[in-house]
Amino acid sequence: MTLALFDLDNTLLSGDSDFEWGEYLVKRGLVDRESYAKSNQYFLEQYQQGTLNIFEYSRFSFKPLADNKREDLLNWRTDFINHTIKPMISTESKALINKHKTQGDTLVIITATNSFITRPIANLLGIKHLIATEVQQNEQGYIAEIKGVPCFKEGKVIRLKTWLKEHQMTLEGSYFYSDSHNDLPLLELVDHAFAVNPDEILETTAKTNDWPILSLR
Repeated sequence: MTLALFDLDNTLLSGDSDFEWGEYLVKRGLVDRESYAKSNQYFLEQYQQGTLNIFEYSRFSFKPLADNKREDLLNWRTDFINHTIKPMISTESKALINKHKTQGDTLVIITATNSFITRPIANLLGIKHLIATEVQQNEQGYIAEIKGVPCFKEGKVIRLKTWLKEHQMTLEGSYFYSDSHNDLPLLELVDHAFAVNPDEILETTAKTNDWPILSLR
């Protein structure tokens, strides 16, 4: 079966679920409003510039998971999905997903955003397979550290190759859709690369490589 890979934030979603989760916590008064919002914006800008330290960012973004009870986190997440994420799913994204399902492809979301946030989003989109950054856990709950290889930049390639071995699949005929130049290592690996509402660097690269440029907004 052919593999159809999708980045999530600003690709299938018309926005960034990781950033918006931080904004949700701020608006609900669940974190310190001023300092958290400032840091959240800082890390978003680092990501956009391609200079993000994923380990530093994850310690920041995972801290609310480590500091709160799982029951509370799940309730907040449900509210977040219903009121923030659902409006970010466009008709165009649904049509693209359905196109690949109709073709009989195997669909996978591959995202730097952690699985606590993205697993219910993948379920909402009807996509079974998810490769995401994982959060360390113990018997008490979450720990503000990454488990294993972060699913970011070259880490996406490493995580995907592990997934391919586990599922006995290859990248022959594969597709990958992304908005970000941070995903160039994987875009350059697949057979069919697509730039979706791309940032400036990715748009330039896509034009150089004759990759199709799409809008899902």
